[in-house]
Amino acid sequence: MDTLNTETPYPNTTKLKDQEKDISTMDDYVDEEELCPVEEVRLTVANTDDPSLPIWTFRMWFLGLLSCALLSFLDQFFNYRTEPLIITQITVQVATLPIGRFMASVLPQTKFRIPGFGSRTFSFNPGPFNMKEHVLISIFANAGSAFGSGSAYAVGIVTIIKAFYRRKISFLASWLLITTTQVLGYGWAGLLRKYVVEPAHMWWPGTLVQVSLFRALHEHEKHEKQRMSRAKFFLIALICSFSWYLVPGYLFTTLTSISWVCWIFSKSVTAQQIGSGMRGLGLGSLTLDWSAVASFLFSPLISPFFSIVNVFAGYVLIIYIAIPIAYWGLDMYSATRFPIFSSHLFTAQGQKYNISAIVNDKFEISLAKYEEQGRIHLSMFFALAYGFGFATIASTLTHVALFYGREIYERYHASYKGKEDIHTKLMKRYEDIPSWWFYILLGLTLAVSLALCIFLNDQVQMPWWGLLFAAAMAFTFTLPISIITATTNQTPGLNIITEYAMGLIYPGRPIANVCFKTYGFMSMAQAVSFLSDFKLGHYMKIPPRSMFLVQFIGTVLAGTINLAVAWWLLDSIKNICQDDLLPTDSPWTCPGDRVFFDASVIWGLVGPKRIFGTLGNYKAMNFFFLGGAIGPVIVWLLHKAFPKQSWIPLINLPVLLGATAMMPAATAVNYNAWIIVGTIFNFFIFRYRKQWWQRYNYILSAALDAGVAFMGVLLYFSVGMEGKGLTWWGTDGEHCPLATCPTAKGIVVDGCPVN
Repeated sequence: MDTLNTETPYPNTTKLKDQEKDISTMDDYVDEEELCPVEEVRLTVANTDDPSLPIWTFRMWFLGLLSCALLSFLDQFFNYRTEPLIITQITVQVATLPIGRFMASVLPQTKFRIPGFGSRTFSFNPGPFNMKEHVLISIFANAGSAFGSGSAYAVGIVTIIKAFYRRKISFLASWLLITTTQVLGYGWAGLLRKYVVEPAHMWWPGTLVQVSLFRALHEHEKHEKQRMSRAKFFLIALICSFSWYLVPGYLFTTLTSISWVCWIFSKSVTAQQIGSGMRGLGLGSLTLDWSAVASFLFSPLISPFFSIVNVFAGYVLIIYIAIPIAYWGLDMYSATRFPIFSSHLFTAQGQKYNISAIVNDKFEISLAKYEEQGRIHLSMFFALAYGFGFATIASTLTHVALFYGREIYERYHASYKGKEDIHTKLMKRYEDIPSWWFYILLGLTLAVSLALCIFLNDQVQMPWWGLLFAAAMAFTFTLPISIITATTNQTPGLNIITEYAMGLIYPGRPIANVCFKTYGFMSMAQAVSFLSDFKLGHYMKIPPRSMFLVQFIGTVLAGTINLAVAWWLLDSIKNICQDDLLPTDSPWTCPGDRVFFDASVIWGLVGPKRIFGTLGNYKAMNFFFLGGAIGPVIVWLLHKAFPKQSWIPLINLPVLLGATAMMPAATAVNYNAWIIVGTIFNFFIFRYRKQWWQRYNYILSAALDAGVAFMGVLLYFSVGMEGKGLTWWGTDGEHCPLATCPTAKGIVVDGCPVN
């Protein structure tokens, strides 16, 4: 905590500049035995540290809290929109550098004392803006974007209660639910740090991208005067992005999904099913809207090309091979009675299922009303999406076990026997976090969560034993999944497992199911994210106590702002999330929350037995678990049989099968644009204009995100709140009205031709 004393500025200026000029030249002074055993870490992370650098500065707190608040506001604001842009920490990482340096040049350097702090002196400007301040600001921002998820997962529970089920939940219950689900995993994650953060063999590949970017931004470049500065490029790109979004965001919204096939075949249901970018397979659909490019899959500019290729292969396999065969070729589960691509639930006659009619006054299923409407049916894509989701979970486990099992075992075993590397030794300089901090946090969070389940049970439905079961499940999986992530950069999810388990144990209660899923899945996911950020701090030599406090404060602040923004929008926008009742050009369709609501119906209200079990239509989908588990075994056996064929181990079934995991809510136009833009920047520009890519690629990504975000908020406050919209052909959707129609004979749906 001594870093709170920020009076050590300019005496370290020379040291800081020398360090930032070329950090790599100092690596030679490290004893070879102390070097990290992982080559990727040796090539990326500096083996030096300056513990005298000020960290708890006014700049860090101001920019960190501002970034956290801004990102949590913007990400929650965009979360309800058709194209829910997620602004991640990379945007803040890039944008705050020039701002931090500007503050270092203009803030007063005067030192002063604060009563109660003795002779300790403080200053608003303790010297040049340094990398450690920058890292903590980014950690604040990462908490603001819910570690890349956009907003706190539990906000979805509040949304489906208020917007979809049209029931009530108090602000207090909502806040307690969001805060406890976000923080619960931090308790046991902190206790696991010595197993998955301190050992050198637990290297967390994903953090190296951040380390590389920090070093690229802070190391001075040669011939800098001959090129446009990063700050100037960022400002120009930001202005262009901000200005252009006025067109697809308000003046010409059809540019969000240019589905030209629908325009040519305006009376053909099949052609529109094939060509619609929003409600079909999206063949040929394009976009001129950055929010559509970066929604769901994040900015393609920051995704490596090999990842883009894997997603493209899986996307083609599922969308353009599996779906057409199942829908038109086999008519599986009477697929042609329903739209080809929809996240809605349907009756056997092709009508949308009236969910409200089967919910009784106790917020539980009314079996009599359910029998009246009949079984729930899914669109062909939605059904296969669940099937491929099952296969992805199973294939991830077997793929990691077969291809990385030995490496994981060896690294975990070496983490106990191996010597401390240079990074762990350097971190010994700083005061560690006492274990009792984490015990108190864990105990307090569990106590508050239990109080929520006992005293506010009428609002959250989950019994106290459900909370303990969810916490036990999350705790059990946190260590093995952290080890998998730390060594392979793959993180298996628990969301389907948790909702499936609770659906079997405690069916008929939708909110109990999503609460169980959130406590079981999110507390583990938050724990893994917490540990990942701690590893970043480990590499960047950030004092552990500073890391913990920034993460904790940022998480609570972000969750509170997420809830406040959600509450405001849910109460102020008429028919929000009801796409049937909203105008065609309304952006407030909540695609992600629609899928979350459907999951609450499938797994909670109706229960998996009546969907994927003996009482449902889709029990065969459970075979996807088996297929997913066997697939990597076949690939592994082929690799062993033909070891000289180097392309065989490159077949990554979890990536291929999980390529369309974001669909729905993501649509074909999102994938088309993401793949095209990612290929342009991370293959062609990376290969043929590498210097430009190295200097400006991440800057451009951050500027495009920020420009769209600021214009989106401006449009809402200036014209959206008062309903001042434009009405002409260019604001009337993508012009594919028949894409949601069935093609089976005799099925009558409003607005659709009868076959």
